[in-house]
Amino acid sequence: MTTQNISEFFIGRQSILDREQNLAGFELLFRSSQKNSARIHDDVAATCTVINHAFNELGFQTVLGKHRGFINFSAEMLMDDMVELLPKDQVIIELLETIEINDLVVERCKYLKSRGYKLALDDVAIYSKDLDPLRECIDIVKIDLKATDMGNLANTLLQLKKWPAKLLAEKVDNPEEAKLCLDAGFHLFQGYYFAKPLVITGKRMSHSEIALLQLLGLVMSDAGTDEIEKIFKQNPGLSFNLLRLTNSAAAGSRVKITSLSDAIMILGRRQLQRWLQLLMYTNDRSSFPDPLLQLAATRGKSMELLVKKIPGCTKTMEDQAFMIGIMSLMDTLLGIPLAEIILPLNPPLEIRDALLSRRGPLGEMLAMIELLESYNMDAANELLQDLSPLDIDQVNHAQLEALAWTSSFEN
Repeated sequence: MTTQNISEFFIGRQSILDREQNLAGFELLFRSSQKNSARIHDDVAATCTVINHAFNELGFQTVLGKHRGFINFSAEMLMDDMVELLPKDQVIIELLETIEINDLVVERCKYLKSRGYKLALDDVAIYSKDLDPLRECIDIVKIDLKATDMGNLANTLLQLKKWPAKLLAEKVDNPEEAKLCLDAGFHLFQGYYFAKPLVITGKRMSHSEIALLQLLGLVMSDAGTDEIEKIFKQNPGLSFNLLRLTNSAAAGSRVKITSLSDAIMILGRRQLQRWLQLLMYTNDRSSFPDPLLQLAATRGKSMELLVKKIPGCTKTMEDQAFMIGIMSLMDTLLGIPLAEIILPLNPPLEIRDALLSRRGPLGEMLAMIELLESYNMDAANELLQDLSPLDIDQVNHAQLEALAWTSSFEN
């Protein structure tokens, strides 16, 4: 028997194509496992789950790219203020067929439309005058081929083509249905004939990991101390460790640090950023001896030491080199693609290129160190030629010094 990792979550994504079979968007679907199906007992819970996974944990940019995503909404969810937290340029609100079209629903749809949201009607099987109050609100009408009496399809399309809306044929499962819908004048197409839903699996970060990334982003963007302090206050364990670290760093000083704002100010932004980066790798967020930390910290310190040997090196370059080395193993730590971790932090282009593409001097330096770690000496020496004036003796010395620095965490 297999068990699902509680840190994993799943979301279905089915492509929607236009008449030229270009990708026009995706429908986001509730999934509870890797199986490409779902039993939904609660529409509200299912929608909330899809939004949470797509919006909070994966990010709409990751799930949708530049395209829009259709998300099913029940009447209850439609009326919820939460709707307006969703990005209007990426979400299409899909009204479930179970919604009763009444004055309250119509007014809500008009309001959302006025706010810039796009709306779709789901699973329409036959035209009914009951739908007419929504005529000016709806951008897309989805016709369910499996529920439609094909004898009534022509009349349904005739009525709906009077609406200022695009027509989407859903559950198109074979080439005959695809041709029929194309000839009938549908604008958009969805179904197994074009693509089965892809199940996306993500790894859920713990609250402490999320807090650390939030703090790292704030420090990197030079946010105010009050914003940083607010995140610490929401995480007592991190607050305790910060005070302990700062009091230790200030040992011998007559001033005893007792507030978070004092600790942040005395520690300094540069040291705070490094501490947060290192803390990501600890198992219990309170002690440092961790194999992945050892490797990441050694990489970061080695790169910092090596970049100092390059003429014209600045403190900014040293910090960037350290960060690139530390961050290069975040995907291994969190089980999440590196781009999804670092892009929300909005790092400088040099850091992004180095981490994601191994481009630029710092990217080449990281690649060289990775080759040395895997004992590929020939390839490492070849890369080292492009990192003049560095030589292999300096690299070896830097790595030994970095190892000594890293091992001090265990003391």
